[in-house]
Amino acid sequence: MPSFNVSRDASGDAWFRIGRLDVTSTVLLVFAGALGMLVSTFVPAFAQASFFEPRAVLRGEVWRVVSWPLVSGVSLWTVLTLLMLWYFGRDLESQVGRRSMAWLYAGLWAMLTVVSLTVGFALGGGVLMGLRDIQFLILLLWIAEYPRRPFFFGIPAWALGAVLVALNLIQMLASGDIGGLVGLLIVFVGAALLAKRYGLLSDLSFVPGSARRRRARAPKVSRTQQRAERRRVSDAERIDELLEKISESGIHSLTPAERKELENLRQRRKER
Repeated sequence: MPSFNVSRDASGDAWFRIGRLDVTSTVLLVFAGALGMLVSTFVPAFAQASFFEPRAVLRGEVWRVVSWPLVSGVSLWTVLTLLMLWYFGRDLESQVGRRSMAWLYAGLWAMLTVVSLTVGFALGGGVLMGLRDIQFLILLLWIAEYPRRPFFFGIPAWALGAVLVALNLIQMLASGDIGGLVGLLIVFVGAALLAKRYGLLSDLSFVPGSARRRRARAPKVSRTQQRAERRRVSDAERIDELLEKISESGIHSLTPAERKELENLRQRRKER
């Protein structure tokens, strides 16, 4: 049975561990998405009552505001969405830490919800379900963070990002989805501001805001380790004193007690 323990890693990258698995903010979100996929498949009523639809929320079905990321059926695209979120999200999380990444996910969820509610009610549409939109934004943020990393056939990340954005814009323009187009542009701007706030896109000076980088925490040192370090320094200083005396006056200048002390100090150093 795999062990369960809270992370005590000085880097703070995992909330806790299950066996050898570091459960980060991204892993938690992917697990939640996978669970929601299974529930949506076997309990269709859950999916029907949980996806986000602006007018349903205004009718009082406020739980849809929270439940929509968990609604998705079993399909190849859903599995790919979870895999891509896991891959790119973990890479970004390694840069900013678990807490900042958790706030970034929460910010993206809140922004998508508010934009879909506002734009959808005013212009129509605004339906949300599953982690696809969050995953898409995470992918674009990863591309903005590492624009020159190669993808398939050596294509740089920025080129793939440009194609993905262009395809979405063309599709919305061709279908006359003005609400979706306005919402997409607002979401792009909001995602960039959130990413900058939580420690990403620090190289993009045109994005307003200051990056809040995580401060690396120094590992805690126990009292036993502190005493050992002080003793090591003290031993080194004493050896230097005795060697300096030998250098100035020769080995015979040492008393029998000092010779024994020097031998003990050397032996202790070898044992460390």
